[in-house]
Amino acid sequence: MHSYTGLSQPEIVVGLDLGTTKVTAVVGEVDGDGITILGVGNVPCRGLRRGVVSNIEWTVRAIREAIDAAQTMAGVEITTVYAGIAGSHIRSHMSDGVCAISGREVTAHDLERVLEGARAIPVDADRMILHALPREYIVDTQDGIRDPIGMSGVRLQVRVNLVTAATSCVQNVIRCVERCGLNVADVVLEPLASSYAVLSEDEKEIGVVVIDMGGGTTDMLVYADGGIAHTSVIPAGGNNITSDVAAGLRTPMGEAERLKRNYGCALGRMIGDDEEIEVPGVGGHQARRVPRQLLGNIIEPRAEEIFREARRRLEDAGLVHQVAAGVVLTGGSVLMEGMVESAEEFLGMAVRLGFPVGMKGIVQLVQGPQYATGVGLVQYGAEHLAQAAARGGYHDLYEDSLEPEPAPARRGKSGLWGWIKDAF
Repeated sequence: MHSYTGLSQPEIVVGLDLGTTKVTAVVGEVDGDGITILGVGNVPCRGLRRGVVSNIEWTVRAIREAIDAAQTMAGVEITTVYAGIAGSHIRSHMSDGVCAISGREVTAHDLERVLEGARAIPVDADRMILHALPREYIVDTQDGIRDPIGMSGVRLQVRVNLVTAATSCVQNVIRCVERCGLNVADVVLEPLASSYAVLSEDEKEIGVVVIDMGGGTTDMLVYADGGIAHTSVIPAGGNNITSDVAAGLRTPMGEAERLKRNYGCALGRMIGDDEEIEVPGVGGHQARRVPRQLLGNIIEPRAEEIFREARRRLEDAGLVHQVAAGVVLTGGSVLMEGMVESAEEFLGMAVRLGFPVGMKGIVQLVQGPQYATGVGLVQYGAEHLAQAAARGGYHDLYEDSLEPEPAPARRGKSGLWGWIKDAF
């Protein structure tokens, strides 16, 4: 369990996972001993399409219901959230920053300057930098440094993974949250948040891939040599599997989702030859019994397509041989039988399910992979609060580039949203 010794008093941190099929709010209390889960709200949502807000009203309603449920369970009033964002509009690429340190010791202010340099690259007018994720620091000629504070040298350099997002998509997420009377402390890439909840430091060090398979998209995040080396979004997920089942078995979408959850299997050969399922008809047609193998034969090609695409992206990035710890699967869609075995076969590496770890309290409510993002957002927020407290209020800029100036974690409505409006 992480310890947040920099915090002088307990803080409430709320993670808001805006998924294509559901909205989840997780409330945690952070103190010097770690994170205590106080409450969870989980409601279905139809207001997003492939991770992007497509209906403001539906999304606002789902956020409000999830927040109400979470704060009722937790017994606290929620005012500020860390919101997750995903979608195929997310892009990432490497960038370098450099600054002179003139032979003295590296300070937190130097890290701020060198990361500012890495972010000072032209981006399209309709895009914004979401995160600057350091992969390594270089002091003079010594590379592979995780934390250069206190080291002496003449020149400080950083290699970062810049994650950019469509400004309108970030605006819409913030607008939905603020219409519920809440402030947005930060907008966080969802697979990054998931990695906080499910990965160990050892896995990050020897290299690992997080594959977060949600309803609308499958998000990838790669750690190599302790730093984030790659992020990407595959525009397919559990909803695509449901659509395939509905078309292949000629049954309504709701029934296809139920069949997928209850009887689905991502690897056809794991299904017995004599197993049968009942498929409700559509448009007044009678229900019929079909071999369960037929359902597996519909699901398997889509799972194969997603995992093969993930393997191709790893190969294109040259990272296949740098992820010795293999793959960690998270997200609601990975709970299906055979998903781990399918991933092992088509990715060609060791695979495990990622369950949130490192908390206390009512942890049984957030045990599944589908809660990894919500719990990870709480851990992300807790870490940033602790870092800011440890540095005497210095706002951490390692992985947060949404604000041009230091600001407290619990900023008012004018903070992030005001800055975006000013930018335009």
